[in-house]
Parts: sequence; structure tokens; C-alpha cells
Amino acid sequence: MSDQYPTTPQGNDPTQAYGQQPQTTYRATPSTMSPEDERTWGAISHAGAVVAMICSAGFLGFIASVLVYMIHKDRGPFVRAHAANSINIQITMFIWLVVLGILTIPVALLTLGLGLVVMLPALAAAFVVAGILHVIGAVKAYNGEWWNPPLTPQFVK
Repeated sequence: MSDQYPTTPQGNDPTQAYGQQPQTTYRATPSTMSPEDERTWGAISHAGAVVAMICSAGFLGFIASVLVYMIHKDRGPFVRAHAANSINIQITMFIWLVVLGILTIPVALLTLGLGLVVMLPALAAAFVVAGILHVIGAVKAYNGEWWNPPLTPQFVK
């Protein structure tokens, strides 16, 4: 029987004394992680985002971050902090891409298309900066260091 459901004797149990309540056990909280596991999963939240960004041209990097956060957020403060930082980097990158994408249209129209020469590298820079922040975050998490990425608001805590 699974740990998440109460375990009670089924039917008439001859070993149970008359009038006794059946033993019910519950799993109160998720089990905690060892410090090594927290460091590993904190690093995976960042490294997985980089791999997903590379494999999907930058658009699915948040999936690894969100998965690690959702699965391991209650198992240790260190892995929660690094997974939240990883999500915050992804959200910040998305905001920059939206802002730069919106600015690209009028700049390109006003400069007769020459603005694309400036704006496309700026769009690429958002991915590069996010990748660099994730690599730094992965190294810091693997080394067991607490870290808040620079220029990144704390949307998820």
C-alpha cells in the first residue's frame, strides 16, 4: 500500500483485540533531502534550464526550473531557493524578450529595417545573459553556496 494513504486492517482481523482502534499511520511531511541531494537538484534546476533553452531555441528553459521547483520545493530550503532563482531568471528573460520584441517593430519601421541589425543581437543577448546566469547558478548550487542572481527580481520565493 502507498505511503500517502492511511493503512488500516481490512475486514475482520483475528489478531486485533476487540474494541481496539486500528493503527493508522500518515506521512505528515515530505521527507527531507540530504545536503548533497539538495546541492545536486539545485544545480539541475539551473543546468536543466540551460539544456532546455539550447534544445528548444530558448523557449522551453522554464520547464526544467518549474519541474524541480514543484517536485522538490518542500524537501529543503536550499533546493527551493535555487529552483526559485532559476524560475526568476526565466521570467526575467521572458519579460526582456517581450519588451525587446515590442520595441523591434517601431525601431525597424523608423530606421527602414536597419533597426533589426541592432535589435536582433539584443534579443540574442537576453538568451546569452540568461544562460550565463544559469551556469553561474548551477556552479554555485553544486558548491553549496546560496546565491541570488543579479538584475533578477524575486517573482518566486
